[in-house]
Amino acid sequence: MSDVTSGLPADFFWGVATSAYQIEGAWDEDGRTLSIWDTFSRRPGAVVNGETGDVACDHYHRMPADVAMIAGLGVDKYRFSVSWPRIQPGGRGPVNAKGVDFYSRLVDELLEKGVDPWLTLYHWDLPQELEDAGGWPHRDTAYRFAEFAGLVHDALGDRVPTWTTLNEPWCSAVLGYDTGRHAPGRTNFAEAVRATHHLLLGHGLAAQDLRSRGVASLGITLNMGTHSAASDAPGDVDAARRADGFGTRIYMDPLVHGRYPEDVLADVAARGAEIPVRAGDLEVISTPLDVFGVNYYTSHVHRATEDPAVSEVVPQGRPVTAMGWEIVPEGFTSLLVRLHEDYGVPMVITENGAAFDDLDVEDGHVADTDRVDYLKSHIAAVATAVRAGADVRGYLAWSLMDNFEWGYGYGKRFGIVHVDYETQQRTPKRSARWFRDLITRSRG
Repeated sequence: MSDVTSGLPADFFWGVATSAYQIEGAWDEDGRTLSIWDTFSRRPGAVVNGETGDVACDHYHRMPADVAMIAGLGVDKYRFSVSWPRIQPGGRGPVNAKGVDFYSRLVDELLEKGVDPWLTLYHWDLPQELEDAGGWPHRDTAYRFAEFAGLVHDALGDRVPTWTTLNEPWCSAVLGYDTGRHAPGRTNFAEAVRATHHLLLGHGLAAQDLRSRGVASLGITLNMGTHSAASDAPGDVDAARRADGFGTRIYMDPLVHGRYPEDVLADVAARGAEIPVRAGDLEVISTPLDVFGVNYYTSHVHRATEDPAVSEVVPQGRPVTAMGWEIVPEGFTSLLVRLHEDYGVPMVITENGAAFDDLDVEDGHVADTDRVDYLKSHIAAVATAVRAGADVRGYLAWSLMDNFEWGYGYGKRFGIVHVDYETQQRTPKRSARWFRDLITRSRG
């Protein structure tokens, strides 16, 4: 076993991940209706160069070849998301047979190639009709999501072993409803707070329903990092506390402990908002889970500003990715150990990776040495956390292939496989070959 994976358990598993809107394309085919990202990406100035996910990687039409490519990496699992408006147009009513058929064929292709399907129910593509009815700040959306989860399980539950409810609810709530950087592009802190609670409630309702159906492996995925103070000054310490509260504890505490942190409730109230908890909500939200998905990209150091609700992220002079995110692998170790010590939960790395400007394909190769170095250091960081006692059971690289990177359009490339968007040619990068070889070595 290589030094990078030293200490990982013998049954540690490996995989790659994608999401529906980022790769599928076929935005208006076979009964699919609009999602909030179809609408948002058409808003002037919302996405770099006005780009959309209309075609993306054309995975909807190229799925069998893409699955063969996944299997060729030697991975154990493939994490994908299902498009809510493709399966249940408008977010209400019966399923769309053609939409269900696509995912049924995908699951069958994966199983035939010896790859376990890992299904994420929600990766940000809310049906536009539900947004028009109020979106995630509206409590009814949580119930609509639980209904959707049951419909998907009716269609695929006999073949999909692992189910994730939500991907990164922080992004859905904060970027979608507070900063407006993501769909649906609203800018209202109070709405973001309500969206946070209703996302967690929707998760809990779906989890209860899936648990009652006998799902063997059930979880949620959160994006997290470490939040440190720039100095011992009380303002800086408080800025780091608030960032951790709104970035980690506002999700983990209700999910695991069945309560919101008192300091976070006070911070919310100080900004004129309120978490709309009703009787029984926290019992639903804290439905026991089998796995917590951890998405990690970077960590932050915070300094206070004149506005007590806003902190400044202080660069530490580290190398950065093409996203401008500092590369902090030791923060990954610290996060995983902290989650183990504070919450005692089983974890899987459901996303980890980096964007770099690897545009050139020369003689069929992309020499993304910087991404290899990133993956190597971060997998080693996971192994260090495991040796320190953290219960981490697998690692899924983000992303399988270059794709639509939300507000950045197609300019940021996270893939271990290069995509030429004009020809849709897939070219495995050096990182793909390195990852494949690492998996082989890790199995002895």
